[in-house]
Amino acid sequence: MKSFLAISTTSLYRVIKRSLYALLFCTILSSCLGTRYLEEGEYLLYKQKINNSDRLSEEDLSDFYRQEPNRKFPLVPFTPFVWIYHIGQDFYDKEELQQQKQDLIEKYNNKIEDAEKEKRIQKLEAKKEKKVNKVDRKLEEGNLLMRWGEPLSVYDSTQAEVTRQQMENYLHTKGFFNGTVDHETSLSGKKITSIYTIEEELPYRIDTITYFAQDSIIQQLIKDNLEDRLVREDRIYDQDNLSKERERIETILRNNGFYDFSRQYIEYQVDSTIANRKVAVHTVVRDPAKRGYHKRFKLDSVIFVTDSDISTDRTTSLTRSSGEYNNIIYRYHEYQYYKKILDRRIFIYPDSLYSLEQSLQTQRQLSNLDVFKFININYDTTGNHFIARIYASPLKKYQTSNEVGLNVSQGLPGPFINSSLKVRNVFGALEILEINGRAGIEGVPPPSGTEGQGAYRSVEAGGNLSLTFPQFIFPLPEIWKSRLGALNPRTRLQTGYNYTDRREYVRTNFNTSLAYTWQKDQKINYVLTPLDINLIDSRNISDDFRELLDNQEALGIPLSRSFEPSFVSSINFSAIFNFNNYGNYADKKNTASYFKAYVESGGTIFNLINPDIVTDQGLEYFKYFKVNTDFRQYIPLSRSTDLAYRFNVGVAVPYGDSAANVLPYEKYFFAGGSNSIRAWRPRRLGPGASTPETDEEGYFVYNNEQPGEILLETSVELRRELFGFVSGGFFIDAGNVWLLYENDARPKANFEFSTFLEQIAVGSGLGLRLDFSFLIVRFDYGVKIYDPAREDGLRWIGQKFTVGQEISNGVFNLGIGYPF
Repeated sequence: MKSFLAISTTSLYRVIKRSLYALLFCTILSSCLGTRYLEEGEYLLYKQKINNSDRLSEEDLSDFYRQEPNRKFPLVPFTPFVWIYHIGQDFYDKEELQQQKQDLIEKYNNKIEDAEKEKRIQKLEAKKEKKVNKVDRKLEEGNLLMRWGEPLSVYDSTQAEVTRQQMENYLHTKGFFNGTVDHETSLSGKKITSIYTIEEELPYRIDTITYFAQDSIIQQLIKDNLEDRLVREDRIYDQDNLSKERERIETILRNNGFYDFSRQYIEYQVDSTIANRKVAVHTVVRDPAKRGYHKRFKLDSVIFVTDSDISTDRTTSLTRSSGEYNNIIYRYHEYQYYKKILDRRIFIYPDSLYSLEQSLQTQRQLSNLDVFKFININYDTTGNHFIARIYASPLKKYQTSNEVGLNVSQGLPGPFINSSLKVRNVFGALEILEINGRAGIEGVPPPSGTEGQGAYRSVEAGGNLSLTFPQFIFPLPEIWKSRLGALNPRTRLQTGYNYTDRREYVRTNFNTSLAYTWQKDQKINYVLTPLDINLIDSRNISDDFRELLDNQEALGIPLSRSFEPSFVSSINFSAIFNFNNYGNYADKKNTASYFKAYVESGGTIFNLINPDIVTDQGLEYFKYFKVNTDFRQYIPLSRSTDLAYRFNVGVAVPYGDSAANVLPYEKYFFAGGSNSIRAWRPRRLGPGASTPETDEEGYFVYNNEQPGEILLETSVELRRELFGFVSGGFFIDAGNVWLLYENDARPKANFEFSTFLEQIAVGSGLGLRLDFSFLIVRFDYGVKIYDPAREDGLRWIGQKFTVGQEISNGVFNLGIGYPF
């Protein structure tokens, strides 16, 4: 009994001690919220909540908050930006800054008064303005720390009432005419939680829609496009849809000759008294008061000034010459561009009705040429004439760029240099010639299984020469070429040479290709490459490396094929569909999707000609077929939280008797790495359930890349803004690569429908993203959750090694940009 009481007393003491520590910790954190900066009678706006919002998005309603709580660390009640702000405020003295401003003005006024030369006076004026503006910014916005931080969010009941009223007005614009919003607060010490309760009631729906215009042409245009209308019967009334419908009608009319039509002429008459929770919407197109009717404009002439940055100077007799093609007048100081090529990118012509869409298309396609700095299209209606004037300012004919840097890899510094030269309008037909050169030294580890003294330097160099034409270089009728101009057609001829000098080998690759590219609606891009040829040669292969290649070949890894003299030819086609500007992470309001389909046929030419022409030269050749699809989607969940996922599937099939029926090494699929399954090192996952070598502790040793002919890969990632430019991510990756056929040297490496699901590797982890707007630096740490290479029953995390061991043996990934 005594012992029991002793134990109970000790336990009670520990509970009380821990409770006091917890209370002390909460008190400290509470002070970290900034409540100590509050004045008498002030309260901290700690949180805002919306209740009972069934039909309307809380995210949309939260846009009406007139106040925002201070930003906090996730899960921790600490507001670092308030702390930073008040540190800066301790060093802020408004009177001192005002005196500093006066002293600056007086100082520079004296210098300006003493200055004799006009150039000196202008320089001092500019310096004075710059320094005074700097002080003015401090007076208005605070010092640097105050601008980095944020002031304490002090609760304001007036702002809360404005928020309530705006939310209620928003309810009415969404068809909830009887809806109300109530506001109350919850007080905890010096912290206030502001609560808005939404009572939506039943919404009003649209019963009838009518359109009326005095102009019969306008009335007919609206009638002909009713299928696309955004306001429809039996839908909930929504003022946003009425605004979008007004914009749609305006666009229709401006694409059909009504140049000066404005959406302000479109009015809505909404009658909510026709029936219970029903409204009638009457759409009326008013005529302009001054003219009395809407005029339809037809182009009298189109004038294209190709060098608008050069002004006409009468004193030097510098005047423009004129030329005409296809009824378009061209004006220039010097004839530079073939009018026929320019004409294919122009979609406005004399005697045609004005069209906003065609005007924007002309501006867009001329800009796509990468020859002009800017394109402006102005319309002149004076003198009872309607004239379109296209003003273009050329870019510099020659453009160079150079990059010099230093990479540190394997502990060795490696300098590099990249240089490029772009020449525009080479032959007068708006071609682009590009020359790129690069050279560098990089630290590389010695291949597993070869003798060496650690990492060493590798020399890499190369260059590319390309010529891009703004049309398809293909025998087509002129009318087709003109119509294709709306698709931004391009033909690209390219040749390149790469050189690599490593301790194990010297490798060269000569490449030449012909590609056609075009796009539709800025959302769909196509690339057809009917010719892609690579001549690959490797020499000076060391004995150790040759032995390693032979060992890999025995394991079914065809790395040795990449070091045989080879002729690799292919035809490939890709289509990219980008919806809602996927990849533009600055715009996070809408769901965006990306889909890419890629098809490649290698060695197709040898179905038409005898391959002896290649083999007689001592070269290997390859015949294969490859398909790859990649789908990605981005879904904004809230203003600070996003969800993204990806599916990546591919198959590559070698056929024929070329190169022992294998793929070129570069055409295999690989899994693992910062943009793949992040719990595995780059290219080290798979194939299938094949087992790598192990070290003394039983961990797999991933020394060799693992190529596969089938790829299945998926990832899902939850991204959340933390504070400032720092975001966090939680991800789950799953996938693997497989061989198409059984390989005795690699059991369980081939794909079978009955077993592939249990061979899907799963990894998970956390990451940080530093978003500098122009650059996103990504840090991810991935941990193996399910490893199919382990023995059955020991594949899940914690079964073979402890969870702590698994985490400590995770993989750190550094990447630029998001993985998908």
